[in-house]
Amino acid sequence: MFKHLLLAALIAAIPVSTLRAVETPPAVSDSATKQALDAFFAAQWERGLRESPENATYNGDKRFNDRWSDNSIQAIGKREAEDRAALEQLRTIDREALAAADRLNYDTFEWQLEHSIAAQRFRGYLQPISHQGGIQTADGIAEVLSFASTKDYRDWLARMAAMPEQVDQAIALMKEGVKAGSVPPKVVMERVPAQIAAQIVDEPARSPFYRPFTRFPDAVPESDRKALVADAQRTIREKVVPAYRTLQAYFNDEYLPKTRDSIAVTDQPDGADYYAYLAGYYTTTDLKPAQIHEIGLKEVARIRAEMEKVKAETGFEGTLAEFFTYLRTDPKFFEKTPEALLERYRSVAKRIDPELVKVFHTIPRLPYGVRPIPDNIAPDTTTAYYMPGAADGSRPGYYYVNLYKPETRPTWEMIPLSLHEAVPGHHFQFARALELPDAPMFRRTAYFVAYGEGWGLYAERLGYDMGLYDDPYDRMGQLAYDMWRAVRLVVDTGMHSQGWSRERAIEYFMDNSPKTRQDVVNEIDRYISWPGQALAYKIGQLKISELREKAARELGPKFDLRAYNDAVLETGSVPLDVLEKHIDAWIAAQE
Repeated sequence: MFKHLLLAALIAAIPVSTLRAVETPPAVSDSATKQALDAFFAAQWERGLRESPENATYNGDKRFNDRWSDNSIQAIGKREAEDRAALEQLRTIDREALAAADRLNYDTFEWQLEHSIAAQRFRGYLQPISHQGGIQTADGIAEVLSFASTKDYRDWLARMAAMPEQVDQAIALMKEGVKAGSVPPKVVMERVPAQIAAQIVDEPARSPFYRPFTRFPDAVPESDRKALVADAQRTIREKVVPAYRTLQAYFNDEYLPKTRDSIAVTDQPDGADYYAYLAGYYTTTDLKPAQIHEIGLKEVARIRAEMEKVKAETGFEGTLAEFFTYLRTDPKFFEKTPEALLERYRSVAKRIDPELVKVFHTIPRLPYGVRPIPDNIAPDTTTAYYMPGAADGSRPGYYYVNLYKPETRPTWEMIPLSLHEAVPGHHFQFARALELPDAPMFRRTAYFVAYGEGWGLYAERLGYDMGLYDDPYDRMGQLAYDMWRAVRLVVDTGMHSQGWSRERAIEYFMDNSPKTRQDVVNEIDRYISWPGQALAYKIGQLKISELREKAARELGPKFDLRAYNDAVLETGSVPLDVLEKHIDAWIAAQE
């Protein structure tokens, strides 16, 4: 999973029922029409960066690094109106005069706008804080800032100074949410007070916002450093900490008591429609929650049978449940310190790198690194995540790993986890998209969850083709991760559409997976707070695997796995239906 809460504004998808019928486009776009389309895309990209300075930061554009998004009700309404106007403007451009590549760009942007406009009804912005992130973890954006010059530090100081306004806007949204009956579940929001408290420090140098000032590059003159440090300490003392005290008072005393006891999104206003919408949004399919639930049950049964075989191969004589307990508890499967765990992750990444040529012809140019998840969010976040590199190549991609409680981080999960989050999973998918020739920026940075997470889960199985699963415990790790995503289909739909309790979901997960309880509880709480997103992984993987089998069957000896994998990535992130049409055309070309 890439760092979703920081990049949520990049995600866009639409149910495939809205896809256009296949048409024969002209060989070359009409010149004037293409110019109009390209100008429209450029203007909309610029609007997106201007309205979301955070997105600009993640894409390596420093122009807006001294500010945050305006999250006032008025500004949100203005952005929504601009989305509606943009869709009207796009539809004035003659799609029929465009060649295939430009039609794909046109259709993709249209889907993004249509989805954004359809989402306006549900007013998701009224819940601006999640236990996995929000204003209380705003310092996290510093992870992707370069801090290469005095101006970079001044920009960060400006963002720090603006925290009171940001907090006020978040509180205003939460108050409006309370009025509208749109509040998150109490069981997950009970994690947030500790996150807010971590921002309230007596000594400014202990603030998470202060980290960049603990070291300076050579490009920052010594004469500037003392002033920067003094300004940082003053800003934290006078702006940042008071702002978080205000947030703490409102959240703990007023908001948390008004959060809801139920966990299902269907208990919110328009909740049933919202969940059905989210299922289509994240999977980019027309599948209904009940259908997805059944797919999950079948996948769980299939993977359990595979686990029984691997258990027998290890010589373990107990039940599968006993084997799970053994995998969760035996000391030989765990590192003793965070430092040793980080070194183990980095060693796994180095082991994977030279094997990539076995499954790809094309290796992306952008490098990646392995970093620990920041301590202030590690207890409440996932096992790992990926942060894409900058669009201009100025920042590599990063694979972030969770070092909190190393006794809960089994080593048998490291290979599939690294294949998914780093290479050839999310890093390949994002880096290859940035290298799309002549594509507009929104296409190079697009992220459809079913494609991206489906690819990440598919990449875990590429470990077999790369010769990485020679140890049966590593193979059990791969099956555990496959099971993890199958279980998601069952428990996400179970909790949000079939009346399951949180406890039932946790126990179902524990019964069918060797993942530790620490991970399982964090995962279940993630599904509660982010309904529908977890459905995309397995649905996307099943489609990519199905297309691979189809290509191998139809091409026979002409099938080249490396060429197939390249073909999947060469579209950039697209809905699954678009990917299927592309692979069908690729098969025909190979034949």
